[in-house]
Amino acid sequence: MKRNTYYMDEVITTEKVDVRYFKRLLARIVPYKKLFLLAFLLLACSSLLALLPPFLIRSVVNNVIPMEEGQARTRALVLYVVALGVLGVLTAVLPYFHQRIMGTLGHTIIAEVRREIFLKLQQLPFDYYDNRPAGKISIRVTDYVNELADFFTDYLLTLIVNVLKIVAATVFMLCISPVLTAVIYAAAIPLTVCVYFIKRAVRRLFRHHRAKNSNRNAFIVESIMGEKVIKSNNRSDFNRTVYRDLQEDSARTWMKIVRRNELNAPVSELCWNAGILGIYAVALALIGGGATAMAGTVIAFTLYTSICSEPLLQFTAILQQLSQVSANLERIYETVDAPVTIHDPEHAVVLSDVRGQVDFNDVTFGYEPGVNVLEHFDLHVSPGEKIALVGPTGAGKTTVISLLTRFYDVNEGSVMVDGHDVRSVTLHSLRKEIGVLMQEPFIFKGSILDNIRYGTPEATDEECIAAAKTICCDRVAARFPDGYHAVLGERGEGLSAGEKQLLSFARIVLKNPRIVILDEATSAIDSETELLIQAALDRILAGKTSFIVAHRLSTIRKADRILFIADKGIAEAGSHEELMRRKGRYYALNQRK
Repeated sequence: MKRNTYYMDEVITTEKVDVRYFKRLLARIVPYKKLFLLAFLLLACSSLLALLPPFLIRSVVNNVIPMEEGQARTRALVLYVVALGVLGVLTAVLPYFHQRIMGTLGHTIIAEVRREIFLKLQQLPFDYYDNRPAGKISIRVTDYVNELADFFTDYLLTLIVNVLKIVAATVFMLCISPVLTAVIYAAAIPLTVCVYFIKRAVRRLFRHHRAKNSNRNAFIVESIMGEKVIKSNNRSDFNRTVYRDLQEDSARTWMKIVRRNELNAPVSELCWNAGILGIYAVALALIGGGATAMAGTVIAFTLYTSICSEPLLQFTAILQQLSQVSANLERIYETVDAPVTIHDPEHAVVLSDVRGQVDFNDVTFGYEPGVNVLEHFDLHVSPGEKIALVGPTGAGKTTVISLLTRFYDVNEGSVMVDGHDVRSVTLHSLRKEIGVLMQEPFIFKGSILDNIRYGTPEATDEECIAAAKTICCDRVAARFPDGYHAVLGERGEGLSAGEKQLLSFARIVLKNPRIVILDEATSAIDSETELLIQAALDRILAGKTSFIVAHRLSTIRKADRILFIADKGIAEAGSHEELMRRKGRYYALNQRK
């Protein structure tokens, strides 16, 4: 699969609102259906009560005001004023409770969505991350999910209630005057058609805008993570140019959206002004034809025109929001639905009492289809044997250990531990028995002790300190006033590369696995410290099966077997002395060193 980078737009699979995604999202409401129904009733009541004032005002103008002055007229006016006041209070108070309920409900559901996508990211195999920048993944958990909150809190019920409000307003207006109702709809229908085509154009642009924002976010995350490399290579000016281009791409797409959205106001004003003029014209014609009590009716219809315009315009805005949510859901569910290819099989075996026998049986593997890194690779390692892997960059040394830890699955053949195919055992038990120290150690924000016990959370402080002393890591803690309780910055900020590797070494010592993998583990450590570590490693690796990937030949001389990995397999194998006598590739590598 070709890697998606910050300058490549993510593929847009559909230009339409995908109903399937909304069904899956709305299904999350079911556990909270009673709360949702309560919020719906509150909003529905508030919206329907807002339709009564024009009806009452019409009665006041047409029936109460023409009455002769007296107690009856005063009582009627007071009654109508009180009724309008009560309606005003209710329409102001009920939305508060509705918004409070939907705010709680919406953010609860969004928290569930965010948790689901985060947990899925913990399960996805490495090839998922290999093909996507970190920024394009993180934006799905943050920005895309955040925007779903607005859908639940503001738009979902509003869409339903606006339909209800338009239907109810139509009924009220038909009861008053079918003719004037027809005038209102003569203005509303063209407005709806015009806004539909505007939003249709905007919907397409929103998906492209999401892709541009994703590109920009990917570049920002990459720049933050590589800040030191950027500055040391004088790339700051170049990166500013790249960011400007990415920002301009996003801004240009956004301005296209803005320009189209700005058409909403003049179109709606034109249509509704035409409707108001139509009401006045028809009312004058009716008065000329002998109709009476038209003043209150005209006022009522003018108010209903305003009431209907709001849900119609909100309706189109909600359609626009739905297109945004659909674009976000497409990306979110792409992650949620991504296949977890590395997982525990049914009836998986728990690996226990591991001796450390490892077998690669006719293994073929490639990261991309048709491009194999290893072909028909055979390797059989006895318990307690120390294996060193050397060879040119990209030959497949790290691939070998990645297949053993099941970071990836073989395309053909099998990898066995103590006679068990690694695909048939539980991932937890397999990785519990394998300790991996990568070339680029990762230090988490937290204390030195927290970082040492990262893979063994149940370990005591004393056990952590003992592991650190074993591998000479106590000198790292000695630099800080708080010692082992010193809090380290993100990614080990403030530590040297060698100190980070020492901390990672201490993790492996504390974990005490039966199989140990060291991938360029001493590459960033000075020679003096390396001598101390080598002495400690002799004790640590005693009786354990170990795989050592190293370019420093001093690190691998004591290996039981040295494998020169090249040409998609093992080009040479033997002890240091045997390979030097053959004067082959390993000998040539030594001579260059």
